[in-house]
Amino acid sequence: MAESQRPAPRPRSAPQPRFAPEPRSVPQPPSVPEPRSAPRPRLLHLAAAVDGAGQYRAPYFVELARLAERGMLDFVSLDDSLGPPGEGRGRLDALAVLSRVAPETGRIGLVPTVTTTHTEPFHLSCAVATLDWVSRGRAGWRAEVSTTEAEARLVGRRAAAPAEELWEEAGEVADVAARLWDSWEDDAEIRDVSTGRFVDRDKLHYVDFESARFSVRGPSIVPRPPQGHPVVVVDATDPVTWRTAARHADVAYVRVATPQAAGAIRDELRRRAVAHGRDEDALTVLAAVAADLSDGEPASELPPPSGPLAARADGLPLYHGGPVDLAELIARWHGAGAVDGFHITPVVPRRDLERFVNGTVALLQHRGLFRTFYPGTTLRDHLGLARPANRYATAREAAR
Repeated sequence: MAESQRPAPRPRSAPQPRFAPEPRSVPQPPSVPEPRSAPRPRLLHLAAAVDGAGQYRAPYFVELARLAERGMLDFVSLDDSLGPPGEGRGRLDALAVLSRVAPETGRIGLVPTVTTTHTEPFHLSCAVATLDWVSRGRAGWRAEVSTTEAEARLVGRRAAAPAEELWEEAGEVADVAARLWDSWEDDAEIRDVSTGRFVDRDKLHYVDFESARFSVRGPSIVPRPPQGHPVVVVDATDPVTWRTAARHADVAYVRVATPQAAGAIRDELRRRAVAHGRDEDALTVLAAVAADLSDGEPASELPPPSGPLAARADGLPLYHGGPVDLAELIARWHGAGAVDGFHITPVVPRRDLERFVNGTVALLQHRGLFRTFYPGTTLRDHLGLARPANRYATAREAAR
């Protein structure tokens, strides 16, 4: 099998019940128009980070993922980077860690950060597909780029490049990864012991992708993932990422302090997605917020913040207060149509995630704003995304 080489890259709302028409013998008021049903709001989506500086043992990550799963969150994320050790860097490999978490959980989505800049697209697609297989369809990946000379020196294969160029490359990686996932048709595996045939070669496809940055022949060495295409996540706060997010992302984070700013980015991303031929509902936009839930005062004593959120040194907006007030903030931003949900980074992971699940999420569930059970078994199910058709199988059927 070929590898890549670089030269010198909701759930839909339930249908409304239909009532039988009134019998013709019953007169209808001619002057009263039929009442119009109010449009249903988009479903609320919630996710959380399970990062932990200095944590190197599996039980830590399993515990947090199970806690998030108990709260019916869409997914948990685990950050990663190619930076040198120190200043919170030098973490465990996020893909490997969540592959270890997968068999210890049953429904929660698993989204590691994967850097596209110094990673071969062929290897990236195989690793993410493997995570989807071991989790039985719960994998996603957050695309990230590496812009520093220090990170480039650690790999030693290329110099640092401008962010705009790297995000264009990230889009190409996402494109070729999807092609590689499609390079096996769903029924390509035969596993016929009597004939000794493992695979139907007619249902394996060369992707033959080539750009100025890399080329990939294919096919993949991993069968098509259970979800078809694992979920793609992009932090779309910076406009330099918008093109990639609009074309390839299923989920986008926005790190902004006000619902007005979040809504503006959400509208722009959806407009661009439509321009690329996508359904605007195929892109879920989450407000990314750090949560310090050390305050336990009820809302009656501590009114929810009405102004902009403070910002941390890393640019992540910071909410500081109690779980009840955070529920009010989430309900207000979502109800205003600013975002489709929230991605929470607990400041103190165990404490704040537990208070978020047992307090904030429980209140949102009690108010009927968030699910009380998972609608399906895959991450795409949680997000209301259909399983993509295989491009090669579709083309073959069309040619018949």
